Amino acid sequence: MQITVETTVHAPIERVWQAYTTPDDIVQWNAASDDWHTTSATVDLRTGGAFSSRMEAKDGSFGFDFAGTYTNVIPNRLIEYSFGEREARVEFNERPEGVNVRVAFDAESTHSVEQQQAGWQAILNNFARHVEGRK
Repeated sequence: MQITVETTVHAPIERVWQAYTTPDDIVQWNAASDDWHTTSATVDLRTGGAFSSRMEAKDGSFGFDFAGTYTNVIPNRLIEYSFGEREARVEFNERPEGVNVRVAFDAESTHSVEQQQAGWQAILNNFARHVEGRK
């Protein structure tokens, strides 16, 4: 089963793309709630390149690495990647009102579909706020 989340970012496509793919930006927006943060990120943005983000609870009680391999990269348009047995697709579409960022990903079986959708949507909303705040 695939889950989809999306948002519109009111910024130029180049700024949106850079913020989504640059480790210094990723650590600023990649969290689903205020009690979590991303402590480090690496990006080798090319087909076959690897990525990783270290996500941790701010109280130190739990953390994990979100890591995978890029399977297709079209600058300013598309990122596809695999992480474990799952896959995701991130589309960047320029529109008059801004850039629509749409993420579709394979669901996992540990958390409910609603929890996964809410978490990924919260991260995407943080991303939009981060980019729009950098004007």
